[in-house]
Amino acid sequence: MKRVRITLDPAGDYAPPLYRRLAGEASYLDRVRIVNWNVAAPPTAFLLWLRGDYRRFEAELAASENADEYELLPLTDRECHCFLEGEVADAARLLFENFTQGSLITVPPIECHDDGTNTFSIVGTDADIQNAVEGVPDGVGVTIEAVGGETVAPTSAVGRLSRRQREAAEVALEIGYYEVPRRATTADVARELDCATATAAEHLQKAESKLIGALLEQ
Repeated sequence: MKRVRITLDPAGDYAPPLYRRLAGEASYLDRVRIVNWNVAAPPTAFLLWLRGDYRRFEAELAASENADEYELLPLTDRECHCFLEGEVADAARLLFENFTQGSLITVPPIECHDDGTNTFSIVGTDADIQNAVEGVPDGVGVTIEAVGGETVAPTSAVGRLSRRQREAAEVALEIGYYEVPRRATTADVARELDCATATAAEHLQKAESKLIGALLEQ
């Protein structure tokens, strides 16, 4: 058996509106995990873990045509579990099913990143993993982050970051943003990343939140 860490970059029908809100568009959410799911047959059900101003997401669920049932279970003022059931496009459901074929087991949670990507681990035979990777549709980007390892979870805090968050943190470290006294500003990081200052600040903030949370085992 083999463990593989994968990042998917869905688009179009493979990225339903509510997923896009969870993976970057809802800037008031600091971190999103898909803890568990049932896509065997419509309607599709998900259990989410949210960190941020999750009450704003509750208001969006109330107005959404795709959310048939939902319930928020507060953990703290900034964290909750969210049960969500609703209709999704067949393409999105089949994308999930692609990683449950044969011997494959998808290991939760799925980490949703603010650049629209998501990262998760699968365990299975070499052949089934290869078939699943090759079975990813053309409209979905796929990146193999890691192969093997002693555990099925990410082996480092860095593994929880999206590609853009990791790039922002690496640039910031390289140009002295984290030195004391600080030798670079957020604007300097943005210039290196060729993005807006506000965008660079958001990447750094979310990267720092994930890294600190991982170190404190939250």
